[in-house]
Amino acid sequence: MVTMAQRIEQLRSERGLSRPALSAALGFPRMAVEKFETGRQTPTQDQQEKLASFFGVSVLYLRGENNDRIRMDDWMDGAFLDQPAPAPEPPRRAKPVPAAPAGEGTMLDAFLTSKKFQEALRGAVLEALRSPEGQELLAKAVRREMGK
Repeated sequence: MVTMAQRIEQLRSERGLSRPALSAALGFPRMAVEKFETGRQTPTQDQQEKLASFFGVSVLYLRGENNDRIRMDDWMDGAFLDQPAPAPEPPRRAKPVPAAPAGEGTMLDAFLTSKKFQEALRGAVLEALRSPEGQELLAKAVRREMGK
């Protein structure tokens, strides 16, 4: 797996920039990029976003969390919290779906109701909420609710 330090060095080298030149271009302290690339310091969330924007890549790519340079994480930035909820559509009359015979469920039902899956899902959600991005989303949601 590629580290954020390696990714920053790779992107900087592709642009043919020195460490001080990249720091200056982004308004960072002169030695900041050197510290990022050597792993002595981790960029703040704001610095990560500036770096990703400068290089035209996603923050997830910059962090080494995926290999897709295209900005694919916009839906996670919480912009949807500032928009009003869409009006619900009127209910549609659907044809009734026949129930499965007693004791017979789909494979998906068995998977979704398994204790192991539910524990894994709970762990993933809690981990996401503990991340800086998750904390920011929660803060935005709370501020939005408090403003009502």
